[in-house]
Amino acid sequence: MLTDQADAKSRKPGNAILAAIPSVDRVLNMDATRMLIDEYGRTPVLAATRAMLTELRDHATRAHTLPPDALVEPALHSRLQAALAQAARPALRPVFNLTGTVLHTNLGRAPLPDVAVAAVIDAMTQPCNLEYDLDDGSRGDRDSLIEPLLCELTGAEAATVVNNNAAAVFLALNTLGLRREVIVSRGELVEIGGSFRVPDIMSRAGCRLREVGTTNRTHLPDYADAISSKTALLLKVHTSNYAIQGFTAAVAEKDLAGLAREQKLPFIIDLGSGTLADLGKLGLPSEPTPQQSLANGADLVTFSGDKLLGGPQAGIIIGRRDLIAKIKKNPLKRALRVDKMTYAALEAVLRLYRDPERLRHDLPVLRLLTRPVADIEAMANFLLAVTAQAVAGQATVAIRPCSSQIGSGSLPVNLLPSICLAIAPVTRNRGVGSALKKIEQAFRRLPVPVLGRIVDDAFCLDLRCLEEKYGQEFITQLKLLSLS
Repeated sequence: MLTDQADAKSRKPGNAILAAIPSVDRVLNMDATRMLIDEYGRTPVLAATRAMLTELRDHATRAHTLPPDALVEPALHSRLQAALAQAARPALRPVFNLTGTVLHTNLGRAPLPDVAVAAVIDAMTQPCNLEYDLDDGSRGDRDSLIEPLLCELTGAEAATVVNNNAAAVFLALNTLGLRREVIVSRGELVEIGGSFRVPDIMSRAGCRLREVGTTNRTHLPDYADAISSKTALLLKVHTSNYAIQGFTAAVAEKDLAGLAREQKLPFIIDLGSGTLADLGKLGLPSEPTPQQSLANGADLVTFSGDKLLGGPQAGIIIGRRDLIAKIKKNPLKRALRVDKMTYAALEAVLRLYRDPERLRHDLPVLRLLTRPVADIEAMANFLLAVTAQAVAGQATVAIRPCSSQIGSGSLPVNLLPSICLAIAPVTRNRGVGSALKKIEQAFRRLPVPVLGRIVDDAFCLDLRCLEEKYGQEFITQLKLLSLS
C-alpha cells in the first residue's frame, strides 16, 4: 500500500516545476507585455495571460515537465502575442479569390468599385439624408435616393430596393398574389444557392403555385388554359443557373405579356442575376436585361445588385408605378429594406452605367470578366519563379491554360479562357491526395488566405481575379508559406 502511494506521488509534477511558472502580475509587468497592453488593451491581455499560464500548468501536470525555454520572457511574449493576434483577427477577412469563379457566392460576389467604397465610407461616418427631403425640409422616402436613377437607366416608371433578389420576388408575390394562384412554367421552378427554391418562396409568400407545361417544353396555351378567377399573376423565371438543351420550348416574354394584358393580370419576370449592360457587345455570353424585359411588356422585373450588376447585395424591383406603390405599402417592405450603406454603394455603381464607354474599365466585375488572356498570362509569368521557390522540394509549379466560371449562380455553364498556376506535389500515386490537401491548407492559412481549386492532381490558382495592384501583396506573404 505504501508502495502504491509512493508511485502515485512520483507521478505528480514537482512543486519546483509549478513554482517556476510566473504569476499573472509578473507577466503583466514584463516590458514586452506592456507594449501588448498598449496595442490590445489591458483586459484582453489579462485574459490571454491567465489562459496561457493555465495552459502551462495543465501541461506540467500531464507531462511532469514544460517545453524547453517555455518560461523565458521571449517565449512567453511570443505565445501571448500569437494568442492576442488570433483573438483580434476579424471573422470577415479579405481573401485572394483564385478559384476561377469570378462571382463566387461564398466569397462575397461582386467586388465594389472605389467610388462605391468612398460613398459607403461617407454614409457610415457622418449623418446623411437617408429619409429627409432636402428640397422641402420634410421627411423623405429612402427609395427616392435611388429610384430616379433606376428609372433613367431602365425606362421603368418606378423602382424599389430590398435586401436581395429572393426578398424582391417574395415581396412582389406576397403583395400581388396572396392567397391566390401564380402561374409559372414547370421548367422554371429553379433552386438557387442555399437550397432556396421558387416553390418554397412562393409558399412562404402565401401564394398557390400553378405549374404549367413540362420540364422541357411549355407553350402559350398552357398558360392560357390555366388562367381562372383564382389567378393573381403570371411569373416568368430566368433560368440563369442552368440550361436545358435539346427538345425544348419556352414562351417569349412578349407573348406572355400580351396574354397577361388580355386577361388584365400582372406579369412579373424574375431575372435573377440581372445586368444593365449588353454583355454580348463586351464579348461575354448575352444575358437578358431589365430594360429589355420592360420593353417586352413586363409589369415588374426583379434582379440582384451584387451579381452581374457589379454592386452591393440588394434586390431591385422595377416596373409599373401602381404596382410598385402597392409593394411599398406592404408591411414586410420595412422588414426587408436596406440600409444607408447599400443605397450609397448602389447609387455609386449605377452612376457608372451612365458612361458606358468607360464602364468596362471602371466596374470591377466587368473588368475581371473581360480581362484579356494575355494580361492573365503576364501575371502568371510574373509569379511563376517566386511561387516555385516558396514550394521548392514539396511541389512543382507550371503555367497552364484553364477556364474561369462567370458565377456559381450567374451563368455557371458559361466558361472564359484563363491561365493558372498549377502546383503539383512531388509525392506521387497514393499520397497525392493528402499532399494536395496539405498544399491547399497551407495557402488557405496565409495572412490573406489564397483560395484555389484542385484539378487533375494539382492545386490550381486561376489568376483572372488577381489584378496587378495585388500582385506584390500576393508575393510578399509567400515567404510565410509552410508546407511542413
